[in-house]
Amino acid sequence: MELHGIHIPLVTPFAADGSVALDALEALAHRLLDAGAAGLVVLGTTGEPATLSAAEKHSVTAVVGGVCRARGAVLTVGAGSADTAATAGALAALDGVADAALVTVPAFVRPGEAGVIAHFAHLAEHSPVPLVVYHIPYRTGQQLGAATLRRIGELPGVAGLKLATGAVDTDTVELLADVPPGFAVLAGDDLLVSPLLALGGAGGILASAHLATERFVALERAWRSGDAATARELGHRLAALSAAVFTEPNPTVVKGVLHALGQIPTPDVRLPLLPAGKEAVGAALAALERVRPTAWDDSPTGAGDRA
Repeated sequence: MELHGIHIPLVTPFAADGSVALDALEALAHRLLDAGAAGLVVLGTTGEPATLSAAEKHSVTAVVGGVCRARGAVLTVGAGSADTAATAGALAALDGVADAALVTVPAFVRPGEAGVIAHFAHLAEHSPVPLVVYHIPYRTGQQLGAATLRRIGELPGVAGLKLATGAVDTDTVELLADVPPGFAVLAGDDLLVSPLLALGGAGGILASAHLATERFVALERAWRSGDAATARELGHRLAALSAAVFTEPNPTVVKGVLHALGQIPTPDVRLPLLPAGKEAVGAALAALERVRPTAWDDSPTGAGDRA
């Protein structure tokens, strides 16, 4: 499969009684696809999967999967752990359920680059769905160089990479200079999506894109069409929004803003997370207000579809 564009790792909204607000989740999924998102991700970190029961995970996947099938959008489901065999079992359960699986580099174990390659080679061989490898070393404790990422990208069954190293570093530049055919490099650090797109990234998986979704879509279109002037201006504005969204642990600020906008019933998260403070939510709302349609709306790229 070919991955491109803006994919959104969905929050899991909670009702006042603490249950998963499935109606709000379904409405949110439709709203984001209406705004131009290419696909949705469930059970990623933003969705708080560590605090969801097996039944709740099933319900979330079923609801969003139904929306994606009806809308022709890509559904990616987070799966996996540091146990290769257990991860293979979780992937087997996605047959007929998901279009792709988001699988994190094994966390805490630190198996070395050769071990990581062997892990994904085994998973790719046995998975019924394409894999999107999630490289986020500040959570996993495992660094991977460009050569290793390229080898993983060459594995049959690996469709892409969510790259969240916290910087546009030498390995990022080297990887994007020579991307394996059919391997999509997607930004995973919201602040860095614009420079990654400028270097040839295929899109992003971005929690911030719950907000100003049309603007993130416009940013990807502008870089893809070569409209650098539009992309730079819009990229700086969206970077400020992303910075505001991540002033407190994800997804607390996103949920606070969505609740303030009336799009989810509560801003609640489950322990050990705590709801975002009023100042953080207010700052994010102010940053969102500054992401307005301006001169780029008349760009010939079509990058400025109005919100």
